[in-house]
Amino acid sequence: MALNKLKFNSINVTPVASKAIRFNSSANGLETADAGGSLVKIASTTASSSSSISFTSGIDSTYKEYIFHFNNIHPAQDGTNGRLTFNLSIDGGSNYNVTKTTSFFEASHDEGGGSATLGYESGHDLAQGTGYQNLARSLGNDADHNLGGFLHLFDPSNTTFVKHFIATINTNFAGDPDYSAQSFVAGFANTTSAVNAISFQCTSGNIDSGTIAMYGVK
Repeated sequence: MALNKLKFNSINVTPVASKAIRFNSSANGLETADAGGSLVKIASTTASSSSSISFTSGIDSTYKEYIFHFNNIHPAQDGTNGRLTFNLSIDGGSNYNVTKTTSFFEASHDEGGGSATLGYESGHDLAQGTGYQNLARSLGNDADHNLGGFLHLFDPSNTTFVKHFIATINTNFAGDPDYSAQSFVAGFANTTSAVNAISFQCTSGNIDSGTIAMYGVK
């Protein structure tokens, strides 16, 4: 039988699906609230030879931070053509051309242990550019090559300040031997307009497979 009401010392609370029950701020009654955990999954898209993956709804003033989780992103093309990139929109996805200034660092190490690097990659940053920002320097399209990581977008609906973002991405790409590469990208969108959409695409060719999920941080 469905539970319609809880009674606790004469305090009645109507249950709500996927909600927890807690004391209110005055500690004199009960209320429903979001269940535990700081991340709220808003949307998720799985690529299938997709030219891009975009999120045109759900980015609003509900949350001060949004996280985009990349899982097993596999490009159709190899190397620099398979790089995953992103851009932002202030008009709901009609145009992805927000001005950005960014920095890009990469650490890499090959499977044989013979080569390790850490340095700034000036060819992958932007200085007041409106183009798509690289999230990885290179990505292989061998059967076992993929990309994983996170992009954080802070307070996109704020209309006073610019919008900051930071990403940590790990890829493996073809070499002799293969490499593991971790990219660190940070920057800001130089707009005081609300950012309300984001798009991801490869430098060239489709996103062959993989999933991008969007979360709000409570």
